[in-house]
Amino acid sequence: MRQAKSLRAKDGFRLFLLTTPVIALTFVFCYLPLAGWSYAFFDYKAGIKLFDNPFVGFKHFQSLFANPVIRADIARVMKNTIGMSLIGIGTSWLPMFVAIFLAEIGSGVYRKIVQTVTTIPYFISWILVYSLAYAMFSTEDGFVNKLLISLGLADTGANFLLDSSHMWLKMWLYSTWKGLGWSAIMYIASIAGIDHELYEAAAIDGATRMQRIWHVTVPSLLPAFFVLLLLAIANLINNGMDLYFVFQNAMNKEYIEVLDLYVYNKGIMSSSISFSTAVSAMKSIVSLTLLFVANFGSKLLRGESIF
Repeated sequence: MRQAKSLRAKDGFRLFLLTTPVIALTFVFCYLPLAGWSYAFFDYKAGIKLFDNPFVGFKHFQSLFANPVIRADIARVMKNTIGMSLIGIGTSWLPMFVAIFLAEIGSGVYRKIVQTVTTIPYFISWILVYSLAYAMFSTEDGFVNKLLISLGLADTGANFLLDSSHMWLKMWLYSTWKGLGWSAIMYIASIAGIDHELYEAAAIDGATRMQRIWHVTVPSLLPAFFVLLLLAIANLINNGMDLYFVFQNAMNKEYIEVLDLYVYNKGIMSSSISFSTAVSAMKSIVSLTLLFVANFGSKLLRGESIF
């Protein structure tokens, strides 16, 4: 008995050792940079040592709420951030739908072609995506404008990239096109792990193809879907900046500037490093709070949680 416990303890310790590289990388790249939050408590000027700058305490945090101009900017940026994130959360079922669609394709060759075509855009940088959008939608040389003019549907080219209308929808379309195939991979792996006897039993009971999908495939994918949904809720105000940075311009900035892009514009473009650090720190705290709230809600409603 003692020998068995000793062996289990040794096996557990070996498994722990296998996780140490991951723990070390997480500490170096995720926790160690948190020391940079100290910049939020100083009036930092680039080129001067941090502790040679005047200490201002919570001045930059208080300005988020006390200064009416900054408060209006934050409200606008939060509106854009939350609006685009909610569109993404509302359509988070699309990767699951794509995975089911791919799993139901009978031809293995056609399935691999579709999966490859939908996954490749994920590995394309946003700079190249913008170059493609420019080639498609630019005013003079864009393919779409040339086609519309040649068909007699327009007299002059429209400047689609400078148009600020429906910016949230446009950004969602770009991000969905780029990430849909990659996001479906997890669901494809989950479908591969479903017991085929469930499908056979459903077929024997007279279930149609759609009924087998609805009563066997979808319930089997829901646990993975809810975990990803919880993470998406936690990242409600953390939707990145690469996409918005490359597509921003003077005409659409009011509608495209999300919180991460706002932090970049203030910190790098306006040299307000201390203020942007304060905004970034608040963003991280709010995201962590949202994760705990979403996890608690899932535990209450579903009886399951991610931690």
